[in-house]
Amino acid sequence: MKILIIAPYPFDCAASQRFRFEQYLSAMEKRGFSFVMSSFFDKKTWDIIYKPGHFLPKIFGLLLGYLRRFYDVLRVFQFDFVLIHREDSPFGLPIFTWLFAKVFRKKIIYDFDDAIWIPNASDSNDFVSFLKRYANTATICRWAYKISCGNDYLCTYASQFNANVFFIPTVLDTNHYHNLTKNYTHEKLIIGWTGSHSTIKFLDEIFTVLQKLEQEGYPFEFRVISDQAPNFKLKSMKFVPWNKKNEIKDLLAFDIGIMPLSDDEWARGKCGFKALQYMSLGIPAMVSPVGVNTQIVDDGINGIICSNKDDWYHSFIKIMQDRSILERLGSASRDKIIRKYSVQAHTENFFGLFS
Repeated sequence: MKILIIAPYPFDCAASQRFRFEQYLSAMEKRGFSFVMSSFFDKKTWDIIYKPGHFLPKIFGLLLGYLRRFYDVLRVFQFDFVLIHREDSPFGLPIFTWLFAKVFRKKIIYDFDDAIWIPNASDSNDFVSFLKRYANTATICRWAYKISCGNDYLCTYASQFNANVFFIPTVLDTNHYHNLTKNYTHEKLIIGWTGSHSTIKFLDEIFTVLQKLEQEGYPFEFRVISDQAPNFKLKSMKFVPWNKKNEIKDLLAFDIGIMPLSDDEWARGKCGFKALQYMSLGIPAMVSPVGVNTQIVDDGINGIICSNKDDWYHSFIKIMQDRSILERLGSASRDKIIRKYSVQAHTENFFGLFS
């Protein structure tokens, strides 16, 4: 069985790809699957596409991306399935998907893990968002043979356009990558958050809570791992630039990982990846009760759910007063990820998309 994988980003560069399908590739090879991955952006363009400026290199990178897609059209006859992650190209109509599905009659497996039909522009990605056509998501859903979604909210949306929708959560490889566990040795509580520039805005939800804890003299450090620093200042904050090589080591410095969200359509489409990462390493997650978070985190059993700022404030204080809570929640956290959100738990479900 031969599969053409149409992806936006270079291999091993973006979390959505790494934890949606790239983790399954070695298992696919062992099962006798043959696949070719075609990324729209090359590594050089990917490194600058979300940065201000670089107008001409971005244009050149986009032109190269479209040339790759035309090449994909020329060779698609060799493949049995076409797996499309998120989109075939960043701008305009989904003409390449139309060619794959309607002209060459290939079976499209469509995978997405965010509410990508909803605009989510920021100052750093205006260049990318300006010509984006968000209605493409519904169109590709209609043309797909099967659809793989990362949570129930996304499945409900896709089901409006296609009956063959499958829930396959974003998962972690707990054997080979997220395979270490937290050792609680810090004297000062380290509250951690990790994420990209697109989600850093959600830290505004708890800024005043952390500020209040600082003013009242509670001992803690707020550590942020990201591709850019938050736009607010806290005495307790330490910014750590994200680096894949040190990703697991940096995460293991957290005593508790947080995932605040505002309750809106775009946030409801999130697949809880931050919580999954924390919990896979035996780090309890403290989350807002938005979207899939309430399915991943069982309040008081393997994490903490905070509905408002008072909940966040009092939960932080409770943990500072009794650090043993963290070890109990952390142990249960990793156990749930292995059972419900690991590569090993969902490999057969992923393969089932190509039946």
